[in-house]
Amino acid sequence: MPTTTWNRHHILSLADFTTTEYDTVLQTAASFQEVLSRRTKKVPALQGQVVANLFFESSTRTRSSFELAAKRLSADTLNFAAATSSMTKGETILDTAKTYLAMGTDIMVVRHREAGVPNAIAAEMDRLGVRVSVLNAGDGQHEHPSQALLDLFTISTLIDPASPRLELLNGKKIAIVGDILHSRVARSNIWSLIASGAEVHLAAPPTLLPKLFAEYISEELGVKSDFPTPQLFLHWQLEPALQDADFVMTLRLQKERMTAHLLPSLREYHQLFGITRTRLQLCKPNVKVLHPGPVNRGVEISSELMDDPEFSLIQSQVTSGIAVRMALLYLLGSGKS
Repeated sequence: MPTTTWNRHHILSLADFTTTEYDTVLQTAASFQEVLSRRTKKVPALQGQVVANLFFESSTRTRSSFELAAKRLSADTLNFAAATSSMTKGETILDTAKTYLAMGTDIMVVRHREAGVPNAIAAEMDRLGVRVSVLNAGDGQHEHPSQALLDLFTISTLIDPASPRLELLNGKKIAIVGDILHSRVARSNIWSLIASGAEVHLAAPPTLLPKLFAEYISEELGVKSDFPTPQLFLHWQLEPALQDADFVMTLRLQKERMTAHLLPSLREYHQLFGITRTRLQLCKPNVKVLHPGPVNRGVEISSELMDDPEFSLIQSQVTSGIAVRMALLYLLGSGKS
């Protein structure tokens, strides 16, 4: 496994990921994908280590994927659920984290509805001087690094199954369609896709894609240029984003995060921005569609397209998620044994 190029102690954001780090994750995930194809799918890579899944927010795919990834690496797992925890009695988030620290946790996988919580826990672990790594499994409207990395892995292995790497996406046109404003997946994907040299086209209604979003990305990248940002384009109509696209990432409407009536109706949204087979005719002939899930069938994407193996990579994303999360846990934990 290529761990000699890995020095990152926490994985909280992709904004400062290097090309080497991306390629290390992709190559390591490819190794674990081969392991998962065997009859015996378990390796002793993290035997004796403890991975705590601290999910302060509900999740099915991400939590199950991280738990299975840890078990495939032979780690012991601890699963936290806020509804049945001492937090209902007034315990703070940092006290909860320190409780799991006292149990011998080596890696904390943290998900929270508020942005910045994984960073705060990581800062506290660093302040205490302990060798505990924190992995951001999604925080508010900030980031979702592992989802973007599994999307990157899904695309790059489709292009070159034997050697997935960042440069394979260079020059590709990738459309991200949907609730950009509330999506942590979109933010992490923007960082990874821009790093790859891809051309990223965002499409959504103006209420879900404010013009200030491009300025925010430019500021984070340190780019000083006229709108639109180089490599990043904003569209308030779907067709320009789809034109000649190589890949289309459609996002779930984050209804639980919406604090105002930002859409007239779900039906109108689907009519204007829903991805269908007919609309894919604007794209490259071999276009593929991704979605992080869970999917609102008939809203972001038509039900028939979601289940069409000719276009849909949605099930491949779920499968890729286990190998990628194994890679992330391994890279964080390999120096602790």
